[in-house]
Amino acid sequence: MPTRRPREAAESPAAPAERPCEAVESLAAPAGRSRSPRSLREAWTALAGLSAVFLFEMLDNSVLNVALPTIGRELSASATALQWVTSAYAVVFGGLMLALGALADRVGRRRVMLVGLVLLGAASLATAFVTTVEQLIAVRSATGIAAAMTTPGSLALAFRLFDEDGLRVRATTLISTVGLVGLAVGPTAGGLVLAVAPWQTLLLVNVPIAALAYLGIRRGIPADRADELHRDPVDAAGALLGTATVVLALVAPTLFVELGARSPLPWLTSAVAAAAAVLFVVRERSARHPLLDLELVARPLVSSGLAFKGAAGLATAGLGYLVTLHLQLDLGWTPARAALGMLPQVVVLIAGGALVGPLIKRVGLDRAAWLSAGAVVCGLAVYGLLGRFGYPWVAVALALAAAGMRVVGVVAGTNVMRGLPRNRTTVGAALVDSAGEVAAAVGVAVGGTVLAALVTGDLTAPDRDAHRTAEFLDAVGCAGLVLTAVAAVLVGWGIRRARVADRGTGTSAAGATAG
Repeated sequence: MPTRRPREAAESPAAPAERPCEAVESLAAPAGRSRSPRSLREAWTALAGLSAVFLFEMLDNSVLNVALPTIGRELSASATALQWVTSAYAVVFGGLMLALGALADRVGRRRVMLVGLVLLGAASLATAFVTTVEQLIAVRSATGIAAAMTTPGSLALAFRLFDEDGLRVRATTLISTVGLVGLAVGPTAGGLVLAVAPWQTLLLVNVPIAALAYLGIRRGIPADRADELHRDPVDAAGALLGTATVVLALVAPTLFVELGARSPLPWLTSAVAAAAAVLFVVRERSARHPLLDLELVARPLVSSGLAFKGAAGLATAGLGYLVTLHLQLDLGWTPARAALGMLPQVVVLIAGGALVGPLIKRVGLDRAAWLSAGAVVCGLAVYGLLGRFGYPWVAVALALAAAGMRVVGVVAGTNVMRGLPRNRTTVGAALVDSAGEVAAAVGVAVGGTVLAALVTGDLTAPDRDAHRTAEFLDAVGCAGLVLTAVAAVLVGWGIRRARVADRGTGTSAAGATAG
């Protein structure tokens, strides 16, 4: 086993593992760098480009889902093929984020972002020439590669753009709000477009979004300085193992939902994913130049931020999955009305952006993370215990969880960035996104597995008597409580690690306000 050199002493002398405040200091602008913007208005060009990147991420799959029936008819696609139209993007995106994030920290975050935006524009433009479902899956895979090159960089570049935590939080809030607006209006806008234009138009809209993002980032963000980059060679073996781990971790939950817990394939896939994860850890602990330094992940601010992000991702996907089934299969709502039933979540996610800054300014970053993550758990608990008693309780659960997710999504990413050296910010952002992606897949898998285990017969059968209705309500309530327990464990771990960070600095992190 090769001897590992003391990387932290060489690369980030001001950022030992248990002193996150010093890690923040290491992120200050290096000597010779141009003055950072003192307000969001000064950085409007860059923020417009970064917001366009996040808009693409939120808008892309939500708009595509509306067109799946049309795509199936026009391309004569099977149900399995249609699933891969959406899954190919998610699996490639999630699987490559760590490897491409590590590459960006070495060759330049801005450079990788711009190349990814060119690829995004080209892949989206290729949609116009698609004639088979296999070609569309290839295009969606290329789009996933572009997303893996651009999405983690949007958080890293926004963080790098400013020197003050308050401006970083406000910038992240602005960028995420733009994306959430796209998520909210995407399905409705997509339906209107399909009424007058071919389905390819929905993906061609990514071309002007990519162009806007390219111009904003090229003009508004300076190129990375040499002293801001990580110069160690890329760990190819670690990249392959990390990619395999995330890809299998994303595929396994889908197999559980589709094939059920009685099928051996989901369990085999999970076992291989676990084995790949173990090999990845062994590799990263022994490699001279690891892809992901596990000592950095173990830092209190980093591990707490990832735990909070995981809880939010679990709640977003798991609650959305259960509520959508609940509204249609129990209350008998149409798909359109069920979509309207999710509006409390959408409204709070968008409007809640105005509350992020004041809350953090009042209680500090760490307490804001604890409170918002706690709200996510409370929302899940309300649904699990009271959702069966009618839609008002479902709406309360959606609003509570959304309020928590709105804050924790910003704070978790900021804390991870605060806890890392300057030359690891993109791989840190990739970690945040990977945690959300994997947790979301687990949330859907948990919900689907519990329903499959507790509901007898066909879940969607139209002839439901009182017994089957009660059985279904018991099952969704149980699934909600299981999700509550898992999210509570993640939140508890996050709070514990954040308190370790407080003790390590000797001062309360609540003092880091969002001026």
